[in-house]
This record gives sequence, structure tokens and C-alpha cells, in this order.
Amino acid sequence: MKNINDIKKIAVVGSGTMGVGIAQVFAQYNYPVILFDVNANALEKAKNILNKNLDFLVEKSKISAEEKTNIYNRVTFETQAEQVIADFIIEAIIENETAKKELFKSLANYNTPDCIFATNTSTIPITKIANGIPNPERVLGVHYFNPAHIMKLVEIIAGVQTDKNIAQICYDLMKHIGKTPIMASDAPGFIVNRVARHYYVESLKIAEENISNIETIDILMENAGFKMGPFKLMDLIGVDVNFSVTNSIYNLFYQDAKFRPSRIQQQLVDAGNHGRKTGKGFYEYK
Repeated sequence: MKNINDIKKIAVVGSGTMGVGIAQVFAQYNYPVILFDVNANALEKAKNILNKNLDFLVEKSKISAEEKTNIYNRVTFETQAEQVIADFIIEAIIENETAKKELFKSLANYNTPDCIFATNTSTIPITKIANGIPNPERVLGVHYFNPAHIMKLVEIIAGVQTDKNIAQICYDLMKHIGKTPIMASDAPGFIVNRVARHYYVESLKIAEENISNIETIDILMENAGFKMGPFKLMDLIGVDVNFSVTNSIYNLFYQDAKFRPSRIQQQLVDAGNHGRKTGKGFYEYK
């Protein structure tokens, strides 16, 4: 693969909020997209999310009703792995190294050796994911931020074996679809999650030590210039997802105390209170 002109078709694996958002962006830029999930019910939910996202754009006069139809029709919803054949495949599945490796090994059976395999992992080292995958030089990290169809920033992470030309092609591809890509090293948390971790961890420590309550902390941070306070943001991202990322970075840094996960967050996860998606997290949502 020489440049982005060689990328004609996109596949997104995982039809959760992140996967739908990624699929939507590519479809808006005229790419035919396969949105794959083994769970048919999850795909039905994905169709509703995509429709809702596009309806919002129509209401805001960002796109016309005709454009909405065209964008939606560029997305094919698929439950059979052997149908996931594309030039660029990005996974947005569970944050689990084994699951991601097995997925890419399976998809390698149906795709050409130069098909790009991109992972949307938040913290798992790209080098570890690529190890054992056929043609590991085509594996890299392309890390979007939630909501993927709105947030501009995308991290491009090359592993030890990643072909630098592949990384550049993905960088150019992200620019082509209106994103702001940055190159990051294959280090724990990459750039954003490492920098942002203390926005959450320190806020949680303040709450744990009863120095202040979550509402006040959020108000203070928003008045300091942040668009959203840490607890509101964790509820939006998913308390469970945020907690998983913190645990991963904590372990990747060999239990460095400054990344210690919070028992408050652990309790919410154990109770199934994962934020907006469950109706309750640090706050309650109707």
C-alpha cells in the first residue's frame, strides 16, 4: 500500500458507541463501510444510534435529508467475519489484549497481507497486540476519542514492527476525514491517557479524602476552563471504561502510586453504575 488512494473500503469491528462513531465519520467522507459485530442485537442498536446522530446533523442543517440517506446507505451491517474484507480495518471491541489478537488473526484469513489492521486501544501496547499477527508490520494504533464522530483528535501509534509508511498513510487518512492526527510512541497510555489520567485520579483522591464533594470539584474545574468536570466526563466516557484504563496504566507503570485506581470508582463499577449509559454513575440520569 503506497498512499491513502489505495484505501477504497473501510471495516469497523465493534458496534458500540465508539464503533458507530468511527463508521459514521468514514461514511460521511464517501467511504463504503462495513460495521461488524457478532451480536445482531448490538447491530440493531448501532443502526438506531447512527440514525439518531445523522438526524441531529439534519436538524442543525449540517447535512441535508438526502445526504443523510446517502451516508447511512454507505454503511453495511454485518455479523459474519468472513464478510469483513477491506483495505483498512479498525477494531473498537473490548479492551482485552487476547480478544484483539484473536480478532486480527481471524481477519487475516480473509484479507490480503497489505490490509491495514488498526486498533483503537486506549492503553494496550501496540507491539504486544501485533506480536503473532500475520504481517505485523501492518498493525498499528489509531486511537479515537469519545464521541468519535465529534472529537477531532486521533493518536497514531506505531509499534516496534509497524511499517513507518503505514503509520504515515493512516496519519494522512485521518487528515483526509477531517481529524487532527498526532504521532505517539508506543508507551503506556500513549499521550492523552497518560496526561489526562491525573485529571481523574487526583479528583478522585480529593473526593476519597473528603476534601470536597464531586459537584464542587466539577464546578471548580469547569470554572478553571475545562469544558467538563472530571466526574461528569467519567460518566460520559463510562465509569467502567475509565476505571479499566486507569488499572491498565497503573500496571504498565509497575503499580506506580501516582496512578493508583480509586476505591470509589471501583464501587461504582461493582454496582453496575457505569455512568450515562446505565442511567447512574457519579450522577443520576433520567
